Amino acid sequence: MSGEITLARGAGWRAPDLFPAGRLALRALPPLAGLALVGLLWWLGGEVLRRNPAYAAFTGFAPGEALASFARLIASGDAVRAALPSLGRVLGGLGLAFAIGAPLGLIYGSVGVIERALSLPFQILRMVSPLSWMPVAVLAFPSWDGAIIFLIAIAALWPILFSTAAGVKRIDPAWLSVGRTLGGRGLALARRIIVPAILPDILAGLRLALGVAWIVLVPSEYLGVTSGLGYAINDARDTLSYDRLAALVLLIGLIGWALDSLIGLLAARARWTHAA
Repeated sequence: MSGEITLARGAGWRAPDLFPAGRLALRALPPLAGLALVGLLWWLGGEVLRRNPAYAAFTGFAPGEALASFARLIASGDAVRAALPSLGRVLGGLGLAFAIGAPLGLIYGSVGVIERALSLPFQILRMVSPLSWMPVAVLAFPSWDGAIIFLIAIAALWPILFSTAAGVKRIDPAWLSVGRTLGGRGLALARRIIVPAILPDILAGLRLALGVAWIVLVPSEYLGVTSGLGYAINDARDTLSYDRLAALVLLIGLIGWALDSLIGLLAARARWTHAA
């Protein structure tokens, strides 16, 4: 009997999962606990503001006022009107950064001479704050939207470029040898072997680039635009509407989390497909 059990297990036998709901609850518990902790700290901070007369003007940051303002922001449609222009600018900047960074990363990671020649200038430029280019952007582009997209692209370029280059370096040389043996050259080799192999790295770089772009977006929209999340935050600050300001901060965080989760799912899918 014990021999039969051993044989069955060796053949790949698995016990059925009798508690899928329990496993799901256990996986959801840590994130929920983290949210509860943040909520508790937020409530405590609101109580400190409420009890201190010196901070009476800032009680709009307390959870009750902020969440009520967030509900009004959603119900009135102001959240959508503020978010859509910002999403368009972020997607435009990310698209431009990807169009430049991914091909350049392929070349940078593949050709040693080019990497050695460009490594120092790239590292110096990468360390320059994207917002330092704001005066240049304002002078170079005829529209505020163009300037903001340029600033976002400058911020998002480097994560995509370096992640793509790192992915190229990790490709198994045997794959390239097999591809060349089968007649693959140039673009055909890149399309059939290199790009599928580095797709998880490209998406990881895009995920990092999204985080940087989303951070740069708000101060970039302090320029002359009259729409977007950054403009809405600036307006709430100028009018001392701190509950609305807190609601907008919450909205920015939720949208950023949703976009990051989407790219994370794509990256996980790419890893699964590659492994398969």
